[in-house]
Amino acid sequence: MSLRLLPRTCRRATASAASASNLALSAFPAFSRFARCYATPVTVNGSTQLKPTLYGQPLPPSHSHLLKAKETTPGIPQEEYERRRRELMESLPDGSLVVCVAGQIKYMSGQIFYKFRQSSDFWYLTGFEEPDAAVILEKRPSSPRGYRMVMFSAGTDSAKEKWDGARTAPHDVVRYFRADEAEPISAFPSTLKSLAADASWVYLDIPTYSRRARASTPKSLLKYLSPSGGLSRGEYDSLVESLSSSKRKPLSPEVGRLRAVKSKVEQKVMRQAADISARAHNKTMRFTDPGLSEHAVAAHFEYLCAREGSQRPAYVPVVASGPNALIIHYTSNNQLIADGEMVLIDAGCEYNGYASDITRTFPANGSFTPEQATLYNALLTVQKHLITLCTEDSGMSILQIHRESCTMLRKELERIGFNFPLGAGTLDTLYPHLIGHPVGIDLHESNHSERDAPLKAGMVVTIEPGVYVPPFPEFPRAFHNIGIRIEDEVLVGKKHPEVLSVNAPKEIADIEGSCQGLLGLSPF
Repeated sequence: MSLRLLPRTCRRATASAASASNLALSAFPAFSRFARCYATPVTVNGSTQLKPTLYGQPLPPSHSHLLKAKETTPGIPQEEYERRRRELMESLPDGSLVVCVAGQIKYMSGQIFYKFRQSSDFWYLTGFEEPDAAVILEKRPSSPRGYRMVMFSAGTDSAKEKWDGARTAPHDVVRYFRADEAEPISAFPSTLKSLAADASWVYLDIPTYSRRARASTPKSLLKYLSPSGGLSRGEYDSLVESLSSSKRKPLSPEVGRLRAVKSKVEQKVMRQAADISARAHNKTMRFTDPGLSEHAVAAHFEYLCAREGSQRPAYVPVVASGPNALIIHYTSNNQLIADGEMVLIDAGCEYNGYASDITRTFPANGSFTPEQATLYNALLTVQKHLITLCTEDSGMSILQIHRESCTMLRKELERIGFNFPLGAGTLDTLYPHLIGHPVGIDLHESNHSERDAPLKAGMVVTIEPGVYVPPFPEFPRAFHNIGIRIEDEVLVGKKHPEVLSVNAPKEIADIEGSCQGLLGLSPF
């Protein structure tokens, strides 16, 4: 480790240089004059960091161990964000204006806040990870980019930085996020109203008003457009009426269509997320023993993911032992694991902006009973066949794959002793959920993709058949109180699918090997 003090040069001193570089920072002094004037370069393992960072999120100068040069967020280069914005604007008619706002900090109670997570569409278009921000994209076909981009943010404030850390300065917003202009968030309402007056179409998402929202009188239009802003009904209606409904169109369906098909760089990040989660599943099988609490197993999985760089769990993990696995979304995780039970773990991490989603079911003591193995193999046969259908050439949709899963699962269950005298209703009791869903930045990716639309190469979906056998007399007694789900993330290919979660064991021999330590894996 080496230390040297950065020259004590305030960011506001660079305003003239920024102006000389034709960076459009019209309000620069207004929201950067209180910038912190110091940071210390610290070199560790050949990577130089700035402590405390001068930016509101990891960027190459401050976090070279996380980002390469010209990356906006880890693994995602500036050119990728530029491509997304360009494709969005090219898909919209002339005279279009796109308005997208950042997420807001959510509070558990009083001033106790949750860890911030950026709004998914805003992050997809900008990579900017701070709250109190917005972006306006104005279609300009005659310009080199085809559009003009104005970013709004909170700017720097040394007093707030003392408590909460740095925010990104306006000239850095221009430099690292490729905005044409950087403005304070206070300028957002007036700028939007001015640009909207001349626009033919305004694409933005206005949340449904809720009476349960906290009353407040925000000064920024950002708050008005944020679901968590909290307004009186009169304030909300006044704002909505100021944007002509004849011009207004929802933005999320347009962005959702772009998000549905993953680029090569997105696919790479999603492989990394799936690998982290798959290794955690593998090691958690080795860690689990009868007598442990479900909570301890869930905590171990989350620890393993965090240790490898995951920013957060993609969702609340399910660790369901024995009959608890009959509850699809069992998240209480507060009972003890008994000898002879199966343990169903549905858990995945979020890594560099992308979710992973994997489910495995394994014996707590490391060995399947004959009955457990019989039911497990029946479901595994179905799951492996369904994965082969995840290609563009198959022409199949998620709904069609689901129908195939019902037909095939019924046959496999009949083969091992189940009867279905009541038809589909009985199968619904055993298998009550859909076969899968798209996954990406969100665990359940955009709702704007149709379930009956054919899969396209580059989509990522889950394939997760399950069987949950309650202790009902119409079902074979040997399988009572067993719940099994096997879920993989699948990258749809033109002719062949790719299982991103391939490193999570699912064959019985591999699962028992992981549980018993025969594969050389440690639980940590």
